[in-house]
Amino acid sequence: MLSRFVFFLFFQLSGAALGWWQGRELGAMIGAAVSAWICFAWDWWRSIQVLSWLKHGRLDSAPRLRGSWGEVADRARRALRLREQELQSSEGRIAEILEALQASPNGVVLLDAQGRIEWCNQIAATHLGFDVERDMLQTIGNLVRDPDFTAYYAGHDFSHGVTLQGRESTASRPVRISVHLHPYGDGRRLLLSRDVTALEQAEAMRRDFVANVSHEIRTPLTVLTGFVETLQTLRLSDDERERYLGMMAQQAARMQSVVQDLLTLSRLEGSPLPGMHDWTPVETLLRRCEDEGRALSSVLGSGQQREHLIEFPDAQQMRQAGMIAGSAVELQSALANLVNNAVRYTPLGGSIRVTWERLSDGRASFVVSDTGPGIEAKHIPRLTERFYRVDRSRSRETGGTGLGLAIVKHVVQRHGAALHIASTVGKGSVFSVTFPASRLQPAAAAAQPAAQIGMAA
Repeated sequence: MLSRFVFFLFFQLSGAALGWWQGRELGAMIGAAVSAWICFAWDWWRSIQVLSWLKHGRLDSAPRLRGSWGEVADRARRALRLREQELQSSEGRIAEILEALQASPNGVVLLDAQGRIEWCNQIAATHLGFDVERDMLQTIGNLVRDPDFTAYYAGHDFSHGVTLQGRESTASRPVRISVHLHPYGDGRRLLLSRDVTALEQAEAMRRDFVANVSHEIRTPLTVLTGFVETLQTLRLSDDERERYLGMMAQQAARMQSVVQDLLTLSRLEGSPLPGMHDWTPVETLLRRCEDEGRALSSVLGSGQQREHLIEFPDAQQMRQAGMIAGSAVELQSALANLVNNAVRYTPLGGSIRVTWERLSDGRASFVVSDTGPGIEAKHIPRLTERFYRVDRSRSRETGGTGLGLAIVKHVVQRHGAALHIASTVGKGSVFSVTFPASRLQPAAAAAQPAAQIGMAA
């Protein structure tokens, strides 16, 4: 400010001196007045430049001035540059937050006070059937027409969520979406959605599992209790007593089988994956499967003329099968389960064929095919569920626990293999397990002692 006053005074004195030189006192007065007006006009013009730039200009077009107005322009330019940097930083943080919300595994929708969509991530759009670009600023109630959500939104009680049917839900693949609203700000709401299909299926499987275990154990317990009461209250002949005791032993064995299979499943789910250091001859596994299959067929066909026609690879083919890495006990249990299932569900006189085939890419397939009644296509995806039965009465007649294929599935997955099931009603079924090449050795490399295999679980 001092420099500005000095400049004004100097300019006025210069005008007065020039006027004095031209017209003495009157000229000095006129010169001083003209100088003041010129100085005022010059200062006014500089202020107009600064104000015009502040109103319409950009940072890179700031006027280059000296003096106080130049300092004002410089200070304003620095303040605007700092504000722009802060704005860019805020926009960057907002973009990072939105990017994080976009990467969230759950759906996120921001609603204004009128219930209009201000922003949503792609997961929410998939869950609720939104179009991210088209549906911006649309009212949520017009887009989600589920009656449960309408009642939930209108009730204004957001202490809990509501579960809706997903837009991609079908009869064969139901999808369930949990939606929860959270009020925030001035009347705004945050809507969170997540896919709870797997959780509901797991809960349903848990309930079914408890109910099935209870049912499977309760039935033989009821039979045992009845026979015990009979033995305690009635006088029976030796033959009757032997017959009842035999039935009791049969029911006890059935309960033991269920418990043993449950323990096997528990052990499979809780134990480390089998390593690649324990090698077992495939021939040993196949021979044990053959012995168990023929023994079961003999038991089922006892007292009758016909038995199953069971075909296994011959001795040379078995020797050429090579070695397989993994848990011998688990592998024996899984492969024997497939063979025993084929024996159980194939009528007497039917045929069962078991093969071991090396594929061109180094993998190998263990295949069990039978001429049983076959399985409808709708049942095949659920065959490996615990206690799932296509025909309950038939399963109990054959002594199955309903856990065999669940055990097979776990063992197969633990060894990196794949289980495939194909069946035609009235013609039979084919169960195949394909093992990866990394777990196989050809017969030439199988010059190792056979691994000891315990009893299959």
